[in-house]
Amino acid sequence: MTSPLHPRATLRPDRDKPVRQRHPWVFSGALARIDDAAEDGGLVDLLSAGGEFLARGYLNRRSQIMIRLLTWDAAEAIDDAFWRGRIGRACAGRVIPPDGAGRLVYSESDGLPGLILDRYGDWLVVQALTLGIETRKQQLARVARELTGARGVFERSDVDVREKEGLAPATGLLAGEEPPAELTFVESAFDDRPLRQIVDLRRGHKTGAYLDQAINRRRVGRWCAALGPGAQCLNAFAYTGAFALHLLAAGAAGVLNIDSSAEALATARRNLELNGFAPNDDDFHCANVFEALRGLRDRARRFDLIVLDPPRLAQSAAHVDRAARAYKDLSMLALKLLRPGGLLATFSCSGQISAELFQKIVFSAALDAGRDAQIVERFTQAPDHPVLLSFPEASYLKGLLLRAG
Repeated sequence: MTSPLHPRATLRPDRDKPVRQRHPWVFSGALARIDDAAEDGGLVDLLSAGGEFLARGYLNRRSQIMIRLLTWDAAEAIDDAFWRGRIGRACAGRVIPPDGAGRLVYSESDGLPGLILDRYGDWLVVQALTLGIETRKQQLARVARELTGARGVFERSDVDVREKEGLAPATGLLAGEEPPAELTFVESAFDDRPLRQIVDLRRGHKTGAYLDQAINRRRVGRWCAALGPGAQCLNAFAYTGAFALHLLAAGAAGVLNIDSSAEALATARRNLELNGFAPNDDDFHCANVFEALRGLRDRARRFDLIVLDPPRLAQSAAHVDRAARAYKDLSMLALKLLRPGGLLATFSCSGQISAELFQKIVFSAALDAGRDAQIVERFTQAPDHPVLLSFPEASYLKGLLLRAG
């Protein structure tokens, strides 16, 4: 038996298979006992029921996921060199232009459970999603800034998942300079034309922008270009107009942007103008998207391409049925709004909704809409959001591109 370097947590009999398969989560029900000396947020050595060392991670008794595993090597110390090495390796696996944006660290997929690190030009944005990362965030911000040469590191840990860790929301500067009230970054269109986007790192959704959709915006833009000039498009849940930028760059004659936030739509208009497009008031509709789609259906509006990119509708397993009904309603309404041969790009970012279930939902929507449809492309999250094979839960974004009959 290996002598533990830290307080011990011991598994119940026959609960070691996921750990041996290098899954990084240990749930409370799998644990037989934890040393009294173990501190929440501190490190523990995880032992099998027979006392064999299995892995090392950090503890939080307040979370259902009680231990997040960091290493399966008994000799590997979790010190400054460890964090520097993990963050450096993750950053080295990304290619982000100096004026671009992207994810540098994606939590468990990069061997850093609970840590999100995004780059927007000269600034980094951190999300500390777990107690183990919360207690080390100043250290990690310093390391990340040193490794990347960023001017500053800003925290956006204002996400609901922290409640499950017993943590309150937290935002503010962690290292270096404060970011400006707004900045812009470049995202390439399908033909590599640079498209500039305004981002608010302090108040924008997620860490400021939806970086996980970057590659899908390019792909949808390419399909829009294939429709030929003059396509009429609908961008539902438009937020700050990122999809609209790509559609217009691909030659769309017009894009109707619908969102419930007037502030987001105002930024969407500024984004279009920033890139040389000339939107008018009729291109922006502040409304509940479900109600707006029904109104368009009742007025017999038709579009050549529609994008449905709603926020996460299933927060937990208890919400799956309700979310499925909502996804079906959205897809059914959108299919009724498409001209024959039109394209629907429909997405779900709910991790509780599998790709298989999402396809079944959309199939049911097509039946109710009375439309035949072909799947011509499948979408997933951008490559800077990789999925560790031992952690399939990291795969959450899925989408379908349908051609309506």
